[in-house]
Amino acid sequence: MDATGSLALPPLTARSIVLSTLLGHHPPALPARALVRVGELFGTAEGTVRTALTRMVAAGDLEQRDGTYRLTDRLLARQARQDDSRAPRTRPWDGGWEIAVVTTERRPAADRAALRQAMAALRLAELREGCWLRPANLVRPRPDVVDTQCTRLTGVPEGDPAALAATLWDLDGWAARARMLEEALREERTENLASRFMVSAAVLRHLLADPVLPAALLPEDWPGDRLRRHYESTDRAFRDLLLRHIGG
Repeated sequence: MDATGSLALPPLTARSIVLSTLLGHHPPALPARALVRVGELFGTAEGTVRTALTRMVAAGDLEQRDGTYRLTDRLLARQARQDDSRAPRTRPWDGGWEIAVVTTERRPAADRAALRQAMAALRLAELREGCWLRPANLVRPRPDVVDTQCTRLTGVPEGDPAALAATLWDLDGWAARARMLEEALREERTENLASRFMVSAAVLRHLLADPVLPAALLPEDWPGDRLRRHYESTDRAFRDLLLRHIGG
């Protein structure tokens, strides 16, 4: 949100355009000419897009074969998380919490960064340095980096679990932006592909940040599931328009 409280969508770089396009495409592979066509929606020159593609291959974000660019394994994992955020796998909540406490000493910076990235993907929040937790209501695989650095426990807070959740996540802030994105989806039923692209990408980024808490811990009128439904109801038409534009 900007200073006025309105929805603010930052301009997309050539890298962001390529990445958002491939993350939303199944399978995540497209020829250079198609990615250039998406760049044209934002006034991004062909040379700028092709330079971004070269740099992304060099950085290990993409691999290139016969003029087709596809996501590498690292970004395929991000696409899987993005897809999961559209329909998170949950289980009935019995009041228990997942707890992961860092017990490995003298961790290199790369290991600390890898753990922090894994915890964000698992939707755990950090209560204090090295102590991560969340309600045990999600079903998802656990990366090895967590088991190698942490001791895992289960427990139940003695105080109000909803109050604890509110200290771990900015629920009001997430809900406020979700409602703005929901309204933006309603307004974007037009042929303006660039605007629709930006809103779609923003919704997917926001859903990745949803803690997906049990209903008992959420504020009233939580917009998470509603935003997902609105996104799904508009996504197919948007993807069809985008494919027609790029000649897919």
